[in-house]
Amino acid sequence: MPVIYALSDSLGETAEMVARATASQFNSGDFDIIRVPYITSVEQITETVREAENHNCVICHTLVSSDLRDALLEQAQAHNIPTIDIMGPMIHAVQTVTGMNPRLKPGLIHKLDQEYFKRVEAVEFAVKYDDGKNPLGLLKADIVIIGVSRTSKTPLSMYLAHKKVKVANVPLVPEAPLPQELFQVPPHHIVGLIIDKFKLNEIRSERLKTMGLAPNASYANIGRIHEELDYARSIMRRLDCPVIDVSNKAIEETANRILEIVQKNKLAKCK
Repeated sequence: MPVIYALSDSLGETAEMVARATASQFNSGDFDIIRVPYITSVEQITETVREAENHNCVICHTLVSSDLRDALLEQAQAHNIPTIDIMGPMIHAVQTVTGMNPRLKPGLIHKLDQEYFKRVEAVEFAVKYDDGKNPLGLLKADIVIIGVSRTSKTPLSMYLAHKKVKVANVPLVPEAPLPQELFQVPPHHIVGLIIDKFKLNEIRSERLKTMGLAPNASYANIGRIHEELDYARSIMRRLDCPVIDVSNKAIEETANRILEIVQKNKLAKCK
């Protein structure tokens, strides 16, 4: 089986992505992709090349260090192993066009890795504490979103998670008791979502249709919706939290409003 080694002095995600995209262009699609991240020494290069020479392979890399790149090229050539420098040509081209000297520091890539891990952590947080699953998450969240069903709480949570914001959300249902932890969260760490009752009626009716249910079920009944929205507003007044009307807003627009609130919270915390 052909092998593609993806080497990096950082996480190696980019090198692996390129390797997999390349492998997908071949009909067999039968490739073994081996990612070797966080290479910091020539010894690691030597060890990897020694292993690679036992396979029918190609080595691609995003090594930033010129010393590591040179060592890899020299050793790979000695063993007749093709190597592809993924970042080098791009850096050289930009340098030629701009006349600027690149800051070839692995630390810059590691910083990107840290950002990546923060994003993953936020996504995992959003999944774990979605829809009021675990009230303990409310006290750990950067922001808590509350609102009735179909006000885009979950899509917003995921969108914000990709901005590295830890979000928990809680559905407001008149018959369901609210977790006590919600009332321990500072008001400025909570955002309430409201929506026009007729707009919500339309959204819920469409949702019922896609589920193969009658669109006139109580879930989409205008009277029931009015009751839920009144209840939601009463809870938001009780919490004294910011409220956003999402009736005619795209997810991105609402998310930007919430990001402004998160940023204000961070600034206040620093004072």
